[in-house]
Amino acid sequence: MRSIKITLLLISVIIATSCASGYKMIEPKSINYVSRNENNGAKLEYKYDLLDKKYAKKEVKKGVKLVAVKITNESDRDLMFGREIKLTYENGKEIVAMENDKVFKSLKQSPASYLFYLLLTPLNLYTSSSDGDTSSTPIGLVIGPGLAGGNMIAAGSANKKFKTELLEYNINGTLIKKGETKYGLVGIKSDSFDALKIKVE
Repeated sequence: MRSIKITLLLISVIIATSCASGYKMIEPKSINYVSRNENNGAKLEYKYDLLDKKYAKKEVKKGVKLVAVKITNESDRDLMFGREIKLTYENGKEIVAMENDKVFKSLKQSPASYLFYLLLTPLNLYTSSSDGDTSSTPIGLVIGPGLAGGNMIAAGSANKKFKTELLEYNINGTLIKKGETKYGLVGIKSDSFDALKIKVE
């Protein structure tokens, strides 16, 4: 009986700590932006700390920060993000926005990593009857493939949502016409939440 409890506890711990996580849509248009600054008729509002669960852990591990930006062009000309409009740090150092594909590859979950659940396939549950007979039930045949498949599907689905939102809010090379506001998601190589500024050339 004790071995059954230990086995079930072990499985519970593995499942609780290693499951795929869903993707919570960021929706830059609905964010309440707190950080803002202006330069030459263009206004930048931005927010860090957008991701959670596995995606947030990947940000730390890969040294990548995903930032939601809201840019309003109040100048008398059209401006392109990445050409006339650039982001800099407080010290004036220019930020090179990562390509969309690189941001996705850096932060996505790896569905193949959940194949390790197949190691649970040989698991048997042993029970003893009152007359001393012991029987085994191959619970691993259900648990192993079930967890592997379920988590791979969940991770794949979450990654698809993440990629779709990154594409929808890809602001690199976007023309922002005078009087227009655009929203975007920008990936930057950084280990900290440094203040950002907008620079118009």
